[in-house]
Amino acid sequence: MKTLVIIPAYNEEMCIADTVRNVRNKAPWADILVINDCSSDGTQKVLEDLKVRHLRMPVNLGIGGAVQAGYRFAVLNDYDIAVQIDADGQHDPSYLEALTEPVASGEADLVIGSRFIDKEGFQSSGIRRFGIRILNGLIRLVCGAKVTDATSGYRAVSKHLINLYAGEYPTDYPEPEAIVMAKVNKARIREIPVVMHERAGGTSSIRLFNSIYYMIKVSLAIILRRII
Repeated sequence: MKTLVIIPAYNEEMCIADTVRNVRNKAPWADILVINDCSSDGTQKVLEDLKVRHLRMPVNLGIGGAVQAGYRFAVLNDYDIAVQIDADGQHDPSYLEALTEPVASGEADLVIGSRFIDKEGFQSSGIRRFGIRILNGLIRLVCGAKVTDATSGYRAVSKHLINLYAGEYPTDYPEPEAIVMAKVNKARIREIPVVMHERAGGTSSIRLFNSIYYMIKVSLAIILRRII
């Protein structure tokens, strides 16, 4: 099936080349689209040197807007499956086939790569794991979706969700809210075990000082998404 790998990138000049090469090597059957979210470093030059298809945003949209741009591209070009993968090297492209197989076979609309099923590889900090467990429980409470890694940005979706997310996608820290959106719209959700790595470079968008804001904002968004 026609598959698009969406890679949102903001100031990822240190990592994006290896990420693109790894996707090309591990999933030559998939097309790649990098969303350069108005990077201020050398990301654009790296993308041009790689000769990889990319969109250059004129303003910084944030992770949600960048990913939505990828989904809109997927709709316009009639892709059957879209995969989100981080630019920073945390997500191993070796799992792309396993991630997309349940979608291609019609068994699932959303497949999430979870680092917490087999508990191998980089597991994040204890505080973040605790926060993820809270979000997992909240998602199960409000919509019945059982997930172990609500914040994982490594996921594959069907055409049904490509169309949904192209029209509307959460903005800040979108991954947990996007799961609720999928469940509310009767999507079939699965998880597969993956091994994740520490960032190869750059900095995370979630810092210690805004962790409390993150939890409050995402928790409220999950609840409101279910109510509305």
